[in-house]
Amino acid sequence: MADLIGLKPELVWKYFAEISKIPRCSKNEKKISDYVLETAKKFGLEAKRDKVLNVVVKKPATKGYERMPSVCLQGHLDMVGEKNTDTVHDFNKDPIELVQKGNIITAKGTTLGADNGIAVATNLAVMEDRSLEHGPLELLFTIDEETGLTGANNLQPGFVESKILLNLDSEEEGYIYVGCSGGRTTSASWKTAYDILPPKYAPVLVKVKGLKGGHSGLEIDKGRGNALKILGRILAALDPLGVRIASIDGGNKSNAIPREASAQICVPIKKMNEADAAASQYLSIIREEISNVDPDLNVVLEEVKAKIKGKVFKKSLQKKVLQTLSALPHGVIKMSADIPGLVETSTNLAIIKTSAAKVEIITSQRSSVASEIDEIVRTAASIFELAGADVEITEGYPGWKPNLDSPVLKIARETYESLYGKAPEVKAIHAGLECGIIGEKYPGIDMISFGPTLEGVHSPDEKIYIDTVEKFWNFLLAILRNIK
Repeated sequence: MADLIGLKPELVWKYFAEISKIPRCSKNEKKISDYVLETAKKFGLEAKRDKVLNVVVKKPATKGYERMPSVCLQGHLDMVGEKNTDTVHDFNKDPIELVQKGNIITAKGTTLGADNGIAVATNLAVMEDRSLEHGPLELLFTIDEETGLTGANNLQPGFVESKILLNLDSEEEGYIYVGCSGGRTTSASWKTAYDILPPKYAPVLVKVKGLKGGHSGLEIDKGRGNALKILGRILAALDPLGVRIASIDGGNKSNAIPREASAQICVPIKKMNEADAAASQYLSIIREEISNVDPDLNVVLEEVKAKIKGKVFKKSLQKKVLQTLSALPHGVIKMSADIPGLVETSTNLAIIKTSAAKVEIITSQRSSVASEIDEIVRTAASIFELAGADVEITEGYPGWKPNLDSPVLKIARETYESLYGKAPEVKAIHAGLECGIIGEKYPGIDMISFGPTLEGVHSPDEKIYIDTVEKFWNFLLAILRNIK
């Protein structure tokens, strides 16, 4: 594991290496929450924790800055746990293995956790560094941002007192974010119904792999392959050969574009050569469609020795699942007419899984316009209902409406330009930031979001650019000095 010694700013990288040893996937934040409290105690800082494990630490103003307004620096404790299929890693107990490659820090076969570990490390560094110049600070660490925004949703009145908040959960250095999309999840399930497998069928495993995947908001406009859509097309091509499905699984996070998927199928022995040819033909077609953005796509048909135990989906269930995979939209639905380059509305076909009781499909929708998210949720739900599925829709989370007259935005823009000789870009993001919820919990709070440059978040390709962390750190400290 890379030790990150010698990288700047030293304290940020020290804490990033430390927290990488602590398992902290969503819903498993007790140890990292404890670590934050222990660190605050070590430096004699006031800290409190609420019932869901959110932590806020107070750091007094440095001498001469006592009259400055209190500022809250906020990030989330949890990370997405994704790994390559050939990587042996237990996210409940194993440390993230950090790897340095030139100007990049990544992880060995897993997500890195820089989303949002870099904010956690930054706040921990702020706790320790007594040389910093700033007014009163609140360092807010929320839990379960990635799978439910549970921490932000459970913030209580008075837990945070600052009227200014700097969210440290953006992923492009040189950009200041002032708005984000809201999100919902739409799921469907069918009760599993099986037929006894006829004789003279061979069990085969179909695997889709090699895709980049990525964040279902930030990378949704990149045209990357969706493993579930591709698997659905392959299975639809095999369906006329009399192929029967025993199980189908793929994706594991509602906010990640699925990179891999597989299905256990049974192929008539006399149709094996045709099945191979059909799969190869569709692989060539799909590769050509996405070769510029996902050149490593592969589809493999492997005969398996283990028997399927004589059970395959009933033909009616198989038809419903395949037609639903075909009918569901995936990707950008609408671009913003107000902010160039911003995705306004999208939907992600995220997960399919087979259990003894049911076959389930999970999709997620995003939009910065409330009426549009309602409409794309209705689209997904209608497709599921037409296929006879039981449908569940989550309440989701609100968007964050941009305020271009924000006082802290003005300070941040002027600060960045004075540091780096150019103006930062001001943007909204097609992803869910906790700012939308925090703004509802604490009306009138003035917020912006910024961070260093990350790529490939929510996938094992996640990386953070070392030089941008130093720029981000210096920018943050300068804002804290300049807030009057």
